[in-house]
Amino acid sequence: MIFDNIKNAKTYFNLDEKIKKGLEFIINNDLNSFKNGKYEIDGEKITANIQEYDTKNEGLFEAHRKYIDIQYLINGFEKQGIQDISALNKTTEYDAEKDVQFFEGEGSYVSMKEGYFTIFYPQDGHKPCITDRIQTHVKKVVIKILI
Repeated sequence: MIFDNIKNAKTYFNLDEKIKKGLEFIINNDLNSFKNGKYEIDGEKITANIQEYDTKNEGLFEAHRKYIDIQYLINGFEKQGIQDISALNKTTEYDAEKDVQFFEGEGSYVSMKEGYFTIFYPQDGHKPCITDRIQTHVKKVVIKILI
């Protein structure tokens, strides 16, 4: 898991060319002007999903096997939980069609605010959309990067 400010995105360009493209999409676009929905960056290899929601008090950890997530907060703030999936308890079997499995357990949290991003790898159970101090409306982009 990586947690940082988008101002430092270039630090991570050397990790993978697709991660670089995903971060450049965030840097080079006025994401406030995007409507909710899915946008192709490089076909199905790299996509962006713009979403808006109100944070919630509880949730489950999730993990993906086929995609890396870059989650960037455009507006608002939330907590995101993180825990290695080996330390979590499965609540569902892996759904290959949706590329998701859900878990419960304890984890650590980061406080996300505008301009910050996280990168979650397959071993990173993550719990996004959680209320941090007060419930807020969030606009976020989730970049999905095919492994």
